[in-house]
Amino acid sequence: MTTTRMPALFLGHGSPMNALQDNSHTRAWQTLAAGLPRPNAILAISAHWYTRGTAVTAMAEPRTIHDFGGFPQALFDVRYPAPGSPALAAQLQQLLAPVPVAADQGEWGLDHGSWGVLIKMYPEADVPVVQLSIDGTQPPEYHYALGQKLAALRDQGVLIVASGNVVHNLRMAKWQGDAPAYPWATAFNDYVKQNLTYRGERHPLVHFMEHEGAALSNPSVEHYLPLLYVLGTWDGREPITTPTDGIEMASLSMLSVRVG
Repeated sequence: MTTTRMPALFLGHGSPMNALQDNSHTRAWQTLAAGLPRPNAILAISAHWYTRGTAVTAMAEPRTIHDFGGFPQALFDVRYPAPGSPALAAQLQQLLAPVPVAADQGEWGLDHGSWGVLIKMYPEADVPVVQLSIDGTQPPEYHYALGQKLAALRDQGVLIVASGNVVHNLRMAKWQGDAPAYPWATAFNDYVKQNLTYRGERHPLVHFMEHEGAALSNPSVEHYLPLLYVLGTWDGREPITTPTDGIEMASLSMLSVRVG
């Protein structure tokens, strides 16, 4: 078991088809994993488990969830049979107290925001994975504060992998060809990168909706919020890097962020 302090990762997961494809982003995820000590477990936080209240997968064998439609059958055939970790789930309930964390015994599992990136990083599916939901009733400050509590797991060999997209506007996506990014998408993506290492009291990335491009970049916030969990784990001194970047379909950011 590793005792090395693990990094925390935010991965722009993009299209579910990335699970089947080989491209610069999926190769960046593979390279990330190859350069890390083997984690004792993975804590996944996905934009696609957006709930009322906070929950954690507490089953021994989480199922693979295909929470999408309109894609080739090959994608629906994919399974990611990673084991769960009821012990880590119970630890999370204690760590996040007094926030109540429900132990999910089978309603959820691993959705494509999690397995879609993990299948590239750990294709053998042999690292235990626990997924934490995102409470959609809470403000951004809440999610950042939970990230600060989760930082302790990094010293226990737990790799935190949060998954979403800092710019996510599918209604304005240009599905055909290599369309240039909308100016507001580029501006907001740059704003995120410029403020990753902010050290002041009022973090601009927690108050991201004040940016003029935020409303178009995030017409709903569930794909942005996973970033705040990762930023919350930062100790203020560690390096923060961006392993991959770029805007697809004019309005979908593939920016990934590594803390530590």
